[in-house]
Amino acid sequence: MASRAGAPSSRSTAPSGAPSMTARSTTDPILRNALRYTISAREYATLHKYVISRSRALKKRAPTVDTVQRIIDGNRGRTQPVGKGGKGKGRGREGEEEEKAVPLRGADDYNARAVRHSLRVFVATGALMKLWGVVSARLMGQKSDRASATKKKQPLHKSPTLRLSLSLSTILLMYRILFRFFNRLRAHILDPSAAPFRLRNPTTAGALTSPYAPAVGASLAGLALGVYPSRKLRVTIGLYTIFRALEFGWNCAEDNGMVWGWEKGVHGKPARKRTRPSWWGSWMLQPVAFGQLLHALVFDRDCFPSFWSNFIFNNSTAYLHRKPGEYPLGLKWPQAGEIVDSLAQMARLNWPAFISPTLFPTKEDTLPSSSLAAIAPLTSGAHPLITALSCATLHPSDPSCSRTFLTFWLRSFPPLTRLLFLVYSAMLLLPRPSALYHFPLSTVHTLVSSALRTAGFLTGALATAWSSVCFFQAWFPRAFLPTQRFFLGGFLAGFWALLEHGRKGGSSSRGVFLSSAKVSVESLWKVGVKRRWWRAMRGGNVWVFVAALMLTGVVYERDATAVREGAWRKGISWVRGEGWKDWGMEEEEEDEDEDGEDGEGNRGKDE
Repeated sequence: MASRAGAPSSRSTAPSGAPSMTARSTTDPILRNALRYTISAREYATLHKYVISRSRALKKRAPTVDTVQRIIDGNRGRTQPVGKGGKGKGRGREGEEEEKAVPLRGADDYNARAVRHSLRVFVATGALMKLWGVVSARLMGQKSDRASATKKKQPLHKSPTLRLSLSLSTILLMYRILFRFFNRLRAHILDPSAAPFRLRNPTTAGALTSPYAPAVGASLAGLALGVYPSRKLRVTIGLYTIFRALEFGWNCAEDNGMVWGWEKGVHGKPARKRTRPSWWGSWMLQPVAFGQLLHALVFDRDCFPSFWSNFIFNNSTAYLHRKPGEYPLGLKWPQAGEIVDSLAQMARLNWPAFISPTLFPTKEDTLPSSSLAAIAPLTSGAHPLITALSCATLHPSDPSCSRTFLTFWLRSFPPLTRLLFLVYSAMLLLPRPSALYHFPLSTVHTLVSSALRTAGFLTGALATAWSSVCFFQAWFPRAFLPTQRFFLGGFLAGFWALLEHGRKGGSSSRGVFLSSAKVSVESLWKVGVKRRWWRAMRGGNVWVFVAALMLTGVVYERDATAVREGAWRKGISWVRGEGWKDWGMEEEEEDEDEDGEDGEGNRGKDE
């Protein structure tokens, strides 16, 4: 009792209402590391200000901000002297107070923050995967008891949720660690004391001292994507990131005059960059992409995205006819996929002519091959004036191809316009709900114009793709490019992208064009693997992801403004461990301010 009474009371020195904290609790390494890797002192201060301080019960039980700061800092929380050499040569009490005024920063704050953010990515990814599983099960319906009984429960280490969370969190952690390591290595090699090493190894020193070395070295963290077992998702992630990286690289090359060159000034020196031609744009990818996609849809549908094939089939009812209501229930009607398969078979047979059952009722085999028996319900009642088998399949009741083309527009354009108007309204008004109130006319004009242009682009592309089949059979010899006609028809359909190219706000149309090009590249790769044009490299999608990280890091280091979106610039700086800040725009503003100050100074001297 005596010793307890004589001991100093920690509660007497703590602020009123704050819990008692012993010296052992503030130096306990387990507690200190648990807090450090869970929450930072600044985050706890924000949490305490807006949440904990508003509840009396939480305020009494939760530690204060200063207490958490002391626990996290531990021995590092001691102050450092401010005198020369850190020895604090202050005089008397004033010198002591001056030494206590400057806190010592922790040496491993960067690593602790990297681990803390990686743990949060791990938890957030796992929670989102679990939520997606619940939502998809509700939307798609519960599986049958037999299917759920036959499905084996996977062990924990093979769980896709765990491995995706582990993959993403490891990528973030390793990227930050490698980025900091190569930055420090570069600084050490550039130090004057490392001059002998630079002289002995000029090539190695040049590579390690490059300003792009940290970005290139840190990109090896992308190899952790291979932890996730789903190859399909890895391919999607790899293609998306490489397309974005190529877009950033193109912007950087264009902004620095590497594409269009420079206009020479009076003295023959580069004065300004040449402007991009008005006709140039990402729309030029669409003819090639649409040609490949139409060819894959007809001949290699298993290498074509099912979502887009369903969209095309559902919006092509003028050519891919559905079963009539008065058709007998016992008779089979060809599905849209069977009709497209029959077109592929016609191409393999060099586009045979059509023999009308109405004109030749006694002829038993009006179809040239038994492989085309699926379209017999369509061709048996086709108009007798039709002479091409493709026309008898795509528009059997109307002998005019141009009238069918116009009918397609009348059927498909209005519903697509309504759908796209709703989509664009949600995309524009959800982030900025006040836009319609403050600028009603311009907002409505933008929405209507965007919906009309995109609907015209999609409708024209689909109509051109299907009508080109009939056009080529009518005008081309039978053996002239029998299977390549579909690529040529898709190529012509891609020129409808000019409508979307002229739309105001080219960033959204650019995203549409790059998305279709990405889908085409993925489909082409699958077709090549299927037909053995090339072999799939093991882990190739992971290396594509690494290359995308490398190119993005190099472009961001070279010119951060080449990444047009501010959210992307902030995300890249956050992944590098530099905080959620748009450093590229801040550097631009600083340069403009310096130029302004220099200009004012020069003007002052002139005056």
